[in-house]
Amino acid sequence: MYAVAEIGGKQYILTAGDKVIVEKLKLDKGNEYVIDKVLLVKHEDGKIEIGRPYLDNVKILAEVSEHIKSKKIIVLRKGNPKKNWRRKYGHRQQLTILKVKEIQV
Repeated sequence: MYAVAEIGGKQYILTAGDKVIVEKLKLDKGNEYVIDKVLLVKHEDGKIEIGRPYLDNVKILAEVSEHIKSKKIIVLRKGNPKKNWRRKYGHRQQLTILKVKEIQV
C-alpha cells in the first residue's frame, strides 16, 4: 500500500517504513507527526482511492527522525562590469527527516 500526501506544499509518495526529507517542521526529535492531507491511496488489491482534494478517512503516522541542513547553495551576483562590484551569498536550507510508521485507512 502506498499513499500520496502533501507536506509543506509538496507532494510525496509514501509507504510504511519509508524515510522522507521535507521542509523543516517545528517539532522535536522523536515526536509523532500526523499527516492528514492525503491525496491518493493505492491498496494491495489494486483499489485506488482519490480525494477531492483530500481523503477524509486516511491518516499517515510519522516520527521525526532528525533535523539536518541541505548542501550549501552559493549565489554570485555581479553588478555593472565597469564598477567591478560582486556579492557572494550562501544558503543552507533546514530540513526534517520523517520516518513513516503506518498508513491508517
